[in-house]
Amino acid sequence: MESVELLAPAKINLSLDVIGQRENGYHDVRMVMQSISLADQVRVTKKNQGITITSNVANIPLNENNIAVKAWKTMAHNFHLSGGIQIHLEKRIPVEAGLAGGSSNAAAVLKAVNLLYDLRLPASNLAEIGQSLGADVAYCIEGGIALAEGIGEILTPLPTLPEAWMVLVNPGFGVSTKEVYQALNYQEVSHHPDTECLVQAIKKGDWRTVADQMVNVLEEVTVEKYPQVGEIKKALSDAGLFSLMSGSGPTVFGIAETKEKAIEAGKKMQDQWKTVLVAHTV
Repeated sequence: MESVELLAPAKINLSLDVIGQRENGYHDVRMVMQSISLADQVRVTKKNQGITITSNVANIPLNENNIAVKAWKTMAHNFHLSGGIQIHLEKRIPVEAGLAGGSSNAAAVLKAVNLLYDLRLPASNLAEIGQSLGADVAYCIEGGIALAEGIGEILTPLPTLPEAWMVLVNPGFGVSTKEVYQALNYQEVSHHPDTECLVQAIKKGDWRTVADQMVNVLEEVTVEKYPQVGEIKKALSDAGLFSLMSGSGPTVFGIAETKEKAIEAGKKMQDQWKTVLVAHTV
């Protein structure tokens, strides 16, 4: 086996709560994440020497600063792997969008290297390696739906919800996760999610209650800095969808009652916003 190609799914946050801040600056969170059908394609190919990374987009670092390259370097160092690597990222997930595109790419590289070199590492080991790369990488190894705690590395898988369709709207610019967290004063957050109620609704397969309980405390920061995010959220709500910003933004998703309603709402959004995508949970 000389080449592996994997899908790297995006994620949305069904909730995001910040409950503390550590001395090292990292925040303690409680959030529920869900994989969706929007995905990048990641192809990893062995070569004799060196590292090359290519992509269909130009607005990501195509060098050692890319988290996908860092994933390869970590695996090569940990397991004394020889030779080089070629990574190609066919991006469909918007960049710096709150959808874990970079983390999902890194997770795909970890899984691809595991296959290419026949390391036979279980997902738990790959997730542990992923923690050193970024808070969402461990989650992206498994995907699905999970409660994430700590700085995002303590994961509790949750029962799969019935498939739901949604519209994702991105205003066409990226947002720095680090800057949003730095601007947040978690002690002044006005409205926290009821995470326990949300988890119970997920266990019952009750999407209506899940949608009613969706809260992201980072919205207060991002909407103030980027009013377009608030405008998108209102537009999706006005279209009859349950809307929430994902991660630190700026992407906002709206959950529809049916696939047809998602497609209809998506068409309404296309005239005003740069990137409008229809997806479903996976």
